[in-house]
Amino acid sequence: MAESSYATMANYPIAVIGSQYCTPNQVDVVISRKVKTLRYGEFVVSDMNGNFMFKVKGTTFGWHDKRVILDAADNPLITLKQKMLTEHSRWNAFKGESTDEKDFLFTIKTPSIFQWKTKLAVFLANNNSKEKNCDYLIKGNWSDRSCVIYAGDSSTIVAQMHKKITAKSLLIGKDNFMVTMYPNIDQAFIVSLIVMLDAINAVNDAAVIGAAAGLGAAIGAGF
Repeated sequence: MAESSYATMANYPIAVIGSQYCTPNQVDVVISRKVKTLRYGEFVVSDMNGNFMFKVKGTTFGWHDKRVILDAADNPLITLKQKMLTEHSRWNAFKGESTDEKDFLFTIKTPSIFQWKTKLAVFLANNNSKEKNCDYLIKGNWSDRSCVIYAGDSSTIVAQMHKKITAKSLLIGKDNFMVTMYPNIDQAFIVSLIVMLDAINAVNDAAVIGAAAGLGAAIGAGF
């Protein structure tokens, strides 16, 4: 099975943001976001005991869309920035609050312009394949929060999402889901991929809604 293939990678830490975010055991986290908010991309990441791990601040307003991931002490770890005017949806990640090329960590993009299911390729800064061979691949269904993160284009799973619905979450209007991270994978890195995944899908959803509205207006006008 796909899960068992992870054992070949689990003997050493796979650090992208920092080795301090790699643990030798499997970790489950809960990612929460208020549904009724004008600010997209704002999450809180906690462990299963409710202990705060990461916080994400961001906005989709303005020309430059950006997210910043903070640690438990509110220190900025990663800045995620949308790359504008590209053929594919693309986000770049940088160290701390920087957006300088010297602090570039990785990029994530859609392999194709049009796609019905989620599929995103991740390329680390040291990838020399000219984006022919990805370092990580994300597949699944974002609307169901059932995406899986693979090591390269393989069956080796490094993390996967699960929808978490409780009576309390529905009552207080929160979008909750769980992410299982397998041993020795960089947890801050996985969180950043989830944030980028959310951002890309938010843009795609807005485009679909806009196209539908335009079609409805055209039909109403008799075209």
